[in-house]
Formats: sequence, structure tokens, C-alpha cells
Amino acid sequence: MNLEVLVSTMHQSDYSILDRMNIHSDAIIINQCDENQYKELDYNGNSIRFLSFNERGVGLSRNNALMRATADICLFADDDVTYVDNYKEIICEAFKKLPDADIILFNVPSTNPNRPYPNITKQTRIKWFNCLKYGAVRMAIKTESIKRSNIYFSLLFGGGARYSSGEDSLFISECIKRGLKVYGLPIEIGKVSQESSSWFNGYTDKYFIDRGILYAFLSKRWSTLLCIQFIIRHRKKFEKSKSWKEALVLMLKGKKDLKKNNQTK
Repeated sequence: MNLEVLVSTMHQSDYSILDRMNIHSDAIIINQCDENQYKELDYNGNSIRFLSFNERGVGLSRNNALMRATADICLFADDDVTYVDNYKEIICEAFKKLPDADIILFNVPSTNPNRPYPNITKQTRIKWFNCLKYGAVRMAIKTESIKRSNIYFSLLFGGGARYSSGEDSLFISECIKRGLKVYGLPIEIGKVSQESSSWFNGYTDKYFIDRGILYAFLSKRWSTLLCIQFIIRHRKKFEKSKSWKEALVLMLKGKKDLKKNNQTK
């Protein structure tokens, strides 16, 4: 069983990212910058494909890597992740122990106390109702399962796209809707620094409008309920910027505007 790390990054001028991330497996590096270039190299016995593209958008970056992936297992990554030495063995062993799993989510704790990642505390089956809190950087996939189901990342959401974050939520939600089996394991494979964000600029009007749009894409039937549960769960985070009523009105405005433009399925 082989594994490739699919790294989304920007403006890399050399290959030092491999050392910073502690790469100990094959990898595909998608470097969004101001040129187009392709290079292959051997890094400590591992095959690295380094692709530079003059384009922007995290969904586009992940799709470019996924389309070119050839390993049995792929691990999505951002450039602020640092892996434990034996992450490849940990991930491959997990898929051997869960042979029916199409996707396994691992713990990648944040070193930034202001931007924590939810911790998986026990082995659990991930369903649609509890899948939205997990980012792509903790996600390992069976490559063939994803490609056979023809599932890719949305180009409308995430850093560099029209709307704010949500491309990873849409991806995992679509996987579950298509019948793929997703598990979460309480096993740490690395840490993420979370020092900066390519999309978060505070709890602005656009933040809440985009969140309403995301929920409308996720489910026309349950989008209003998703907006309300978000307000209840996160109101303390944004209460200095918006009242819960203001936030809810903006989220519902996003949902309404999207419906008016007939962009949902």
C-alpha cells in the first residue's frame, strides 16, 4: 500500500517545504505562484512531483493534485502542517484495520490556541450530521474510491475563491451522500500551525453571507436549521462583532440571494 501527500501551497521558490513538513513519503506539491513549471525529484528515496501553476484557489489546487494522484492512499495537506516521522505507516495501518473505509480522519492539532482544531477522542463513524467540523488537512482517502465516485473540490469556496471557507465541508458531505464510508480515529499524524488564513478577515458581513451560501449548497432542505445551529454554537466567538440576530439575518440573506440566482442543485 502506497501513500502520497497532496500539498497545497503558494509562492515556493525552492524545495525546503519538504523538510519543514517532514515529508517521509511520495508527494505531489501544487505551488500556486506566477509561473508554470513541472519538476520531479527524489527526496530521501521518495518520489516528489513539484508542479507550479499561475493560478489561485485552494479547491483548484487540491483538484490538480487529486487528478494526478496514483497512490492507493492520498493525504490532503497545507504547507503549515508538520507530520510525525511515521505518518505513512500510521495511515496505511489504519486502512488495513478498517478495510471498508473510503476516508479516514485523523487528529492534526493546531499549535495556535486562537484557532483550535476539534479533537477526535474515539473511533467513530462520520455521518452527514457531524461531518462539517473537519478540515481537509486531517483527511486521508482511498484514491480509487474518490475517483470512481467522481468527487472533487468545489471551485466556488475556500481561499482564492468567490466565497469563504467550506470547500472541505462540501467535499466530505458529497462523499457521504454518495455512500462512501468515513471514519474518525483518535490518532495524531502531525500538527498544524494555523498562523494565518487565506480567507478569514474577521466576522464581517461577507463572512456570514458566505456561510449562509455554504449551507444552502450543503442542503436546501436543512439550510435554515444549519444557520441557526451555527449561531447557537459559535455566538461567543463573534458577539463582539455582530449580535446573533444580525449574524442570522446576514446568513439568511446569503441563502436567499443564492436561491434567487438559482445556483443550488
